[in-house]
Amino acid sequence: IKLPLMVRPSYVLGGRAMEIVYEKGQLKNFVNQAFKAADENPILNSKSESQSYKFYGKVISEDSIKNLEVEKESLMNTGIKSSKISGRIVETCSKKGCWMTLDTGEDTLFVKFRDYAFFVPTDSVEGKKAIIQGDLFLDTVTVEMLKHEAEDAGKSEEEIVQITEPIYDMRFTADGVIIAE
Repeated sequence: IKLPLMVRPSYVLGGRAMEIVYEKGQLKNFVNQAFKAADENPILNSKSESQSYKFYGKVISEDSIKNLEVEKESLMNTGIKSSKISGRIVETCSKKGCWMTLDTGEDTLFVKFRDYAFFVPTDSVEGKKAIIQGDLFLDTVTVEMLKHEAEDAGKSEEEIVQITEPIYDMRFTADGVIIAE
């Protein structure tokens, strides 16, 4: 068994009671607890295509991913929406990994990480599948912030000086991120 491993008992749905085990001793304890709770079929053994993931921030699951187009409709009424969305990473902040852009197939989202509490890799993740969970919202992005983001993205001075107007845009603050390896 390759660790770390995400495990959950077979008798719960939706990722409840899910854990990530990092050591064989943790796995053994988890299995023992599962047998105490349900003698028959305490563990669901599902074989995947050996897709491995890295987790950043809060540990999130792969289920209940929403379509961005559908989420946008609700967002227009409320201004903010808790959501889980997937897509391909376009780029990440080259300085710290404190943001990334995600191509969802319908749109490209600018994603920051809640309270600056975690970061993603600064390179080698472009084009990889990612799942983000957090808040989708509408925001006015200042010229100062747009220039800062352009600088972090490695844009040229010529490109940065051309930023002269704020934008009203859809943004995302993530509590957790999964990136496929």
